Amino acid sequence: MSTLVIKTGLGDLRFTLLPSMAPETVAHIVKLVEAKLFDGVAKWYRSDFVIQTGLYGTSVTSPYPPLSVNESSLSISNLPYTVSVAHHDVPDCGDSEFFVNLESNVHLDEAYGGYAVFARAEEGDNVTRGLCGEIARRVKGGELVQIIEMTVEG
Repeated sequence: MSTLVIKTGLGDLRFTLLPSMAPETVAHIVKLVEAKLFDGVAKWYRSDFVIQTGLYGTSVTSPYPPLSVNESSLSISNLPYTVSVAHHDVPDCGDSEFFVNLESNVHLDEAYGGYAVFARAEEGDNVTRGLCGEIARRVKGGELVQIIEMTVEG
């Protein structure tokens, strides 16, 4: 199993990638991570029922085309501490934005065509779960929480 590691100034978030549930989505995100597109540029900017990040609002654009398929029907539900690819109102256009569900958001399994889960924090990973809550609290308070580096291990 491969792990997506998101390094922040607060600590590291660790999510197990789910290629059997969303193979094209995982491959796309891994390409973006390996190209170092998020490193030092992306920041967490949403903090309500999810925390969201990506290249939106940065000077970086992805050299890769967006996803051409939405794998939400293949993936697991948007439960707490799962990670999903974000998209606009057109469901087959996910690209470089993703979010961590802070609560059960099963309505996102079908809303706007559905949001495909491509990773999740492991049960008992209280470090990642606690950091997600701390990021949400700080972003809500107007603080910048930047991604220092993203890597894939394993």
